[in-house]
Amino acid sequence: MNDDTMTATPAAAEAPAAPDAPEPTPGSGAPAAPGPASRRLLRAGAATAAAALVGVAIGVGIIKTQYGGDPAPATAAAPVAAPVPTATATPYGAKSNGSHFGSLRDLLLPVPAGYQPGPDDGGYGNDTELNREQLSAELDADLQQLPKEKRDTMRSYWEGMHVKATGVRTYRADGDDLVIGLKLRQFNQQEVQRINEYTAVFTGDTGLFRVGPAVPGHPEAHCYLMPAPPSAPIDYLECSAAEGDLLVIMSAEGVAPLPKDRIVALFTVQLDRLARPGASV
Repeated sequence: MNDDTMTATPAAAEAPAAPDAPEPTPGSGAPAAPGPASRRLLRAGAATAAAALVGVAIGVGIIKTQYGGDPAPATAAAPVAAPVPTATATPYGAKSNGSHFGSLRDLLLPVPAGYQPGPDDGGYGNDTELNREQLSAELDADLQQLPKEKRDTMRSYWEGMHVKATGVRTYRADGDDLVIGLKLRQFNQQEVQRINEYTAVFTGDTGLFRVGPAVPGHPEAHCYLMPAPPSAPIDYLECSAAEGDLLVIMSAEGVAPLPKDRIVALFTVQLDRLARPGASV
């Protein structure tokens, strides 16, 4: 598969309320197409413990802070010598130790066949990369709502994560019945793994989420569906995986029932693009 086409189509303690459902089309017996609902993708980051402040997954720290505990300091990854540049050097990729290099926008899956660029993901837009300085400034703004001692705890935890960047891209299916958002959050590998594992436990044990599909070939990945009544015309699914120093999060919103196989196929292609030592042009 090349970069421009794809043959396979594809925290909280409280779950977010489902959006108002659109009225069914008279006489059709089927729910109306989502229309505006499809453009509300990722508006609140859903109810996952691993998707937290400033687009950096620090849900573990938030939960520990809320309950008065101090977040465990992140262990800094051992420095890795920079590769010797060559005339044919790959502009982005993954090293054998799992750390990724190059632009996160290059590492994000290009818009595949059957999709178009999607709606903006909040203030991030639909195809962007934020560096450490931008994320740090946004964190400071978000932390203003917390008491000072909590702000200091969260800031210390965030600094220990060695945050590098966040990449965001959204996709809208040609039929306008499905919107998908992908985020790559790059930070300390030990914390990436820890948060991904914690999210799997949180979404599986709290009873707030419905069990989602498996991701073949990627046992570290897990998917879960947002709370929704059986008759809801719009459904929401999220998937998360740790790939070296990248926490990969996919959100999908569309007409129920969601095409889960198609969504998982897209997520699989994204993970394969990042897999060590792949992630090459």
